[in-house]
Amino acid sequence: MFKLLQHNRGASRASRKAKPGRSIALHEWLILSLFLLTLTSALVFFDGLKRLDQTAYDQLLRNQSVPARDDILIVAIDDFSLAELGKWPWPRARHAELIRQISAAKPRAIGIDIVFAEPESSALQTAANAETNVEQNGNKNGDQLLAQALATANNVVLPLVSISAGKGLQAVQPIPALTQAAAGLGHIHIELDDDGVARSVFLREGTQGLWWPHFSMALYDIGKNQDKAASNSRKLPATTTNPQLTNTQAGIWHRDFQMHIPYYGSSGHFSSVPYVSVLRGEVPEEFFRDKYVLVGTTAQGMADAFPTPVTSNEGALSGIEINANILASLLDGRSIIKAQAWQTLSISAALIVLALLGFLFLSPRAALFTVVGFIVALLITSITLLKFGFWLPPASAVLVLIVAYPLWSWRRLEAAIAFLGEEFLLLDQEPHLLPEFNPDLTLPNGAQTPVKRAIQDKLERHLSAMHAAARRVRDLRQFVTDSLTSLPDATMVTTTDGNVVLTNPAAIDYFKSIGMPHVIDTLVPYLFSNMSHPHTMIANERENFSWWHILDLNQSDILMKGVEVVDPKNRDLLIKSAPCYSGQKVLIGWIISILDISEIRQAERRRDETLHFISHDMRAPQASILALIELQKNPKTAIEHEEFLNRIEKASNTTLGLADNFVQLAHAESNEYRYSHLDFQDILIDATEEMWMLAKAKRIRIVTEIPEGEYPVRVDRSLMTRVLTNLLSNAIKYSPSDTIVTCTLAFETKSLNDSIVCTIQDQGYGIARSDQSRLFQRFQRLGHGKAAEHIKNDGIGLGMVFVKTVIDRHFAHISFTSVPSEGTCFTISIPASNM
Repeated sequence: MFKLLQHNRGASRASRKAKPGRSIALHEWLILSLFLLTLTSALVFFDGLKRLDQTAYDQLLRNQSVPARDDILIVAIDDFSLAELGKWPWPRARHAELIRQISAAKPRAIGIDIVFAEPESSALQTAANAETNVEQNGNKNGDQLLAQALATANNVVLPLVSISAGKGLQAVQPIPALTQAAAGLGHIHIELDDDGVARSVFLREGTQGLWWPHFSMALYDIGKNQDKAASNSRKLPATTTNPQLTNTQAGIWHRDFQMHIPYYGSSGHFSSVPYVSVLRGEVPEEFFRDKYVLVGTTAQGMADAFPTPVTSNEGALSGIEINANILASLLDGRSIIKAQAWQTLSISAALIVLALLGFLFLSPRAALFTVVGFIVALLITSITLLKFGFWLPPASAVLVLIVAYPLWSWRRLEAAIAFLGEEFLLLDQEPHLLPEFNPDLTLPNGAQTPVKRAIQDKLERHLSAMHAAARRVRDLRQFVTDSLTSLPDATMVTTTDGNVVLTNPAAIDYFKSIGMPHVIDTLVPYLFSNMSHPHTMIANERENFSWWHILDLNQSDILMKGVEVVDPKNRDLLIKSAPCYSGQKVLIGWIISILDISEIRQAERRRDETLHFISHDMRAPQASILALIELQKNPKTAIEHEEFLNRIEKASNTTLGLADNFVQLAHAESNEYRYSHLDFQDILIDATEEMWMLAKAKRIRIVTEIPEGEYPVRVDRSLMTRVLTNLLSNAIKYSPSDTIVTCTLAFETKSLNDSIVCTIQDQGYGIARSDQSRLFQRFQRLGHGKAAEHIKNDGIGLGMVFVKTVIDRHFAHISFTSVPSEGTCFTISIPASNM
């Protein structure tokens, strides 16, 4: 059957060429990989997703608020101070007074974020004189007073800015008096990205060979107890280096040491007091001691405010607060280093390559989970690194990973559609070995309804076609499986190396019966290792036979006919082996069958025994009769008439007994049993009465011991009676005169099964120990010890075979014990019946 199926399939697939599906997938994978890596490189180096990275950066930084340092204090020129002290600008004498009050508390450094690029105007000077005691200040103007306050404090930093003077950018410093009196100068430039958000500053800026630190950097230097000369040397923290300014051309502004600001929080995060409150002495001196004090504008409309990552979309952070964040970062040693392009590209490319390898080797679901996992891992990594001061822009890698899976799925879907179309055409050309029908379209009368085709795309049409083809293959596979299962003989299907991959229930049951419960994934030579040597092969091949030959194509002609062996339970088996080929005529396995021919061989042995019986045992009495007749015809050899008749009678009775025994045995071995519900004691009484005359002739007494009660059984009465008479006949025949044969009945209960036990005990000669094992075998004449040698055994050995056959057909059990010269006891145990 398998060879027929393989042959039919081979006709349609013989011309089919193997398609390098794997190489096509690899080719497309390489093209997709090259495209995605090129796209990633372009996005990284050209910063194509800068806005997305900036948005993510701002959101993460906004969610990573850090507690403000308590040694940084802002003196705010706020709306309240403006309302109390009048409109801006204020006289510089007022700023001088503020510095004197703050410096009296001995702060670490003071930063005045107010530009003093021009001398104070006369109008402001007049207003200042009106407010203050002219005699106390003498003839000093506001600039002089401010310069004096700066010199006295010796820890004040003033800002400078750059302006375009027609020949490029130029530095605008405070007026000379203030520049000389200040402890340090610093630029207050904030770097704005292309979206207008202040995310970084340059810690060093300069032109024409001069460098200035950032305003906050100058405060940091003074706070670290560096003198004015050290501060003016523009030294940076030990973690930075000092590049040399090589281009001193006028108008060219240089910047270096860019620092991404790790903002501490939104507006109002640092401690702040109003300018007017400090000026009036409302703030205790202890509030300023050993702190960094920054003075700057926060009032709406006049503060230099900038959008920052920690403010909302419409909010801004004043310049003085930005400087406070920068100073806190310098003091804490915090900064944010943005990954360079090659670093971002390396990490992104590694993730993309791993994801692409997942596309190639994993299932679509696993590949999707892998992509999602990489995206989540990249985002978590970016968040974690940002907490440690390193920013890895994730947008490029995330976008490419998101795009990669749909692109790969699209290409594989195209390949799947093409494959389904080609495979369906090939499958549709296969021979339809089984009748086909669609149960969903079958009417009650068995007719098929017309197919209503729904609107389907190309993939659905191919899937529907493949579904039909797959259903056909499943039906064929089920047909083959059912056929294999229904085979009455043990059958196995193996690989080319003899490993069992498929069996039917008959094979499993057989190997369990010989102590081998595991058949699947077991080598056939091991399964057959306990078998006898084959005895039906050619003589010269038998000597070198090995069970590995069952997997040898050179031996297939012999093994297809079968080799006959005997298994461990002495059953005769015929083992056949046939090769199994694929559609391309390639050997893919073997089909091995095991046929139990024990009954056939047993029938052949019985036939031989029967022929021997007919030709010898039954022929001998008939030959004796014919010989007597020939003698009687000749007067010279004739014997007395009475003796002649006696001899004829004896030979005829012998022939009749032999025929009767043979017929009774044939009846016992047939299936024509007539069962009925009886009381076993009635059968026993019938048998004893039938044997009474035979026993009386030898002066043997038959004794029955039957306790009162019922002994229900379901038996064939005539056959069971014959069993008991055979046993009683043997007991009488092989017992000396004046002895007793005892018959007993008993009702026995064991577990949940009740049984009737019958025993027949004689006082005869017993059975020789050497003959006891052959008692229930055909045509066996047994001896009965030396004391019975004078008894002629004229039986043919069928009586006890008859007894055993009938007992077995009644699901009963017979056993015996025999001691030579003491007697024999037969015990029959038969299931009790519920009458």
